[in-house]
Amino acid sequence: MRGLYLVTPDWDDTDKLVAVTAQAIEGGATLLQYRHKTASEALRSEQSSALLALCRRKNIPLIINDHLDLCERIDADGIHVGGTDASVAEVRSKIGKEKIVGASCYGDLQLARDAATAGASYVAFGGFYPSRVKKYEVATAPSIIIQALSELSLPICVIGGMTPDNARPLVELGAHSVAAISSVYSVEDHQAAAIAFASLFR
Repeated sequence: MRGLYLVTPDWDDTDKLVAVTAQAIEGGATLLQYRHKTASEALRSEQSSALLALCRRKNIPLIINDHLDLCERIDADGIHVGGTDASVAEVRSKIGKEKIVGASCYGDLQLARDAATAGASYVAFGGFYPSRVKKYEVATAPSIIIQALSELSLPICVIGGMTPDNARPLVELGAHSVAAISSVYSVEDHQAAAIAFASLFR
């Protein structure tokens, strides 16, 4: 797990979502998370299935945010859980050993330790910067990356207000991937934005 971890915005237009996502994957996104907090169950099923087909063509994993039932139903590659969702242990026991399980750990190293013990595939820290999409209660210190690398053998993802410029020092500290929504989806040239993120890992 390394590179741009693309996370979808709350767009209801499935065709637009798939088209823009395809451009970002062409630019170098290596992992996609489907996240739509306000979608109906029908829309969520439609969009995730369309994105899964895209990811299969492009040979990158699709992670579902929160919805274990959806992940299992479409046979996505994994699931990402947050602090208010099902526990990593619970999800891992239901989804099996082969799927990816990611865990939001905010700015809390103990959450990351617990997630690793429970079977997480990667941990995500943040927000590091103000986000246009998600509201974080904590400002995460970059030093948590160094601490986590010294203790954990899992890939580390950084999230929260990421741009190619402000993500660079976090990648230089050892972050394995950078999660982005607005910095890719809410710009004019989606492929160029993805290229800029991908270049951090070359």
